[in-house]
Amino acid sequence: MNSSLKAHLSLLTAQVIYALNYSIAKDLMPLSIKPFGLVMMRVTGACLLFWLLSFFYKTEKLEKGDLKKLMLLAVFGVAVNQLFFIWGLSLTKPINSAIIMVSNPIAVMIFTILVFKEKMTFLKLTGLGFGVIGALTLLLFKSHGAFAIGSDTIVGDMMTLVNSLSWAVFVVMAKPMMQKYQTVTVMKWIFLFGFIYVFPFGMPQLLEVKWLELSSQTLFAMSFVVIATTFLVYLMNTYALKTLSSSVVSMYIYLQPFFATLVAIFLGKDELTTIKVISASLIISGVYLASRKTSKNY
Repeated sequence: MNSSLKAHLSLLTAQVIYALNYSIAKDLMPLSIKPFGLVMMRVTGACLLFWLLSFFYKTEKLEKGDLKKLMLLAVFGVAVNQLFFIWGLSLTKPINSAIIMVSNPIAVMIFTILVFKEKMTFLKLTGLGFGVIGALTLLLFKSHGAFAIGSDTIVGDMMTLVNSLSWAVFVVMAKPMMQKYQTVTVMKWIFLFGFIYVFPFGMPQLLEVKWLELSSQTLFAMSFVVIATTFLVYLMNTYALKTLSSSVVSMYIYLQPFFATLVAIFLGKDELTTIKVISASLIISGVYLASRKTSKNY
């Protein structure tokens, strides 16, 4: 199996995990754990797992100056990304957050042009267009008119947008580091710094959790969020950056609502319709076109 195929399979698996997360972890907040407490739990757990995993790999020594770059990447990829998403979600509607996150691949494409002077190809632009149309069609159809940006949601919407732009910066700026070092080497330091940044916001809420009163189902959901949705998803996304362009990695975000719909259909909570088939076809076609190889990969 070549490295490109492995990277695509890694990204597909990450999106499936996200889709499962919607059904598994949807009731954790705020009854079992408060938002920032959940962020603290995710970052702490992932940090411990990355450092544990690093003991099974050959140790790499970071070059001078790279530690500072990882400190900065942790701001965008962990602290701002995690905190602003949770904070924004608590102040707006879930459908608003999902639709605003459609902006992420667009931001990534713009950043790659500005930072790496990457030339946009017709295939990439077409793929991006298909992905945007497919994702928005699926999300807006599912919202049944629930999507609305107004004074009561604007703060949460803006925070979600900051989260989207922050992740875009991370995906673009992390690629050189991923090509220079092993995935685990980069991620263990990013999450260590992320843990430090998130600590003052999340630890007070994490300490409020009444662990002995939690059901086995809730504990399973928490474990899934830490191990699968955080540790494995970050590992898979950043691993893919070694081989694929930042634009392609970000395009896979459009598959999240598609896979979430498939899970809901499988669980009998949704049904397959013509609109959903068309939306899925556009999303898959968009990801395929955007992933077509060009002379440079950024």
